[in-house]
Amino acid sequence: MKAIVVTDQAAGTAGMKLVERPEPQAAINDVVVQVYASGFTWDELTWPPTWTDRSFRSRTPVIPGHELAGVVTALGHGTTGLSVGQRVFGLTDWYRDGTLAEYVAVEARNLAPLPGDLDFTVGASVVMSGLTAWQGLFEHGRLQSGQRVIAHGAAGVVGSMVTQLAREAGAYVIGTGRASDRQTVLDFGAQEFVDLENDALEDVGDVDLVFDVFGGDIAKRSARLVRTGGTLATIMGPAETRPADGLAVDFVVESNRVQLSEIAQRVRDGRLRTNIGVISCLDEAVAVFNRTERRKGKTIIRVRP
Repeated sequence: MKAIVVTDQAAGTAGMKLVERPEPQAAINDVVVQVYASGFTWDELTWPPTWTDRSFRSRTPVIPGHELAGVVTALGHGTTGLSVGQRVFGLTDWYRDGTLAEYVAVEARNLAPLPGDLDFTVGASVVMSGLTAWQGLFEHGRLQSGQRVIAHGAAGVVGSMVTQLAREAGAYVIGTGRASDRQTVLDFGAQEFVDLENDALEDVGDVDLVFDVFGGDIAKRSARLVRTGGTLATIMGPAETRPADGLAVDFVVESNRVQLSEIAQRVRDGRLRTNIGVISCLDEAVAVFNRTERRKGKTIIRVRP
């Protein structure tokens, strides 16, 4: 099969190559999926699990990518809940070869059925961003209707999902970003916009929940805005500054079949918009990943036309 591999962590995306690799086999409780569309997260080549297995042994060359939509082609021993020929989408294990390939072996529990009226490209585009937003808001942030939320990076892939899901849940959403992001953020449903380069973040006042995608100084300043009993939820590792009378929760997204189905239903009925940027094919993916201009929206690789 065709697959993109990386052998040198220091080289980053510049070290990617399109090669031929053996097709994966389905282990116990696995399925093999023919990948139709794959997502790639720009910093995943810096993650330790990208380069080792669970025993910390090197597994280079690695196939990156963790988001996929495709069709099940084989079942491993003991696999239940999915069938050959079924359309699926989901998130792969951090420690296994990924989705920038024509086929991938995935634990069945990490996948959900993809409705027939959703394109594979759309399915792959909402997996990590949708799950991250859902878990940060509802599992870790315990969001309730009427609360005030800061959605950092609200024009981005995760931030736009945070904005839409929080707004749908009845929250008052304050989106942040660059000046050029203002209209995009408002279009995704934020009621206010803060230009982090020119506006004073502190002027927004107290909030119940901050969803942080930046870390650093912005996270520190944001923590001071969390009111008593509120939460700073971050995907940037342990927070350096915690809310005085609230929680700071750093989390890593996990696949969840029920949540994936909820996200898919919201896309189907128009309550949730995707945030897709560039769409490319596998043969051109290496060049796309190495472009230097600012990337807007999720880059999706159509592995199968």
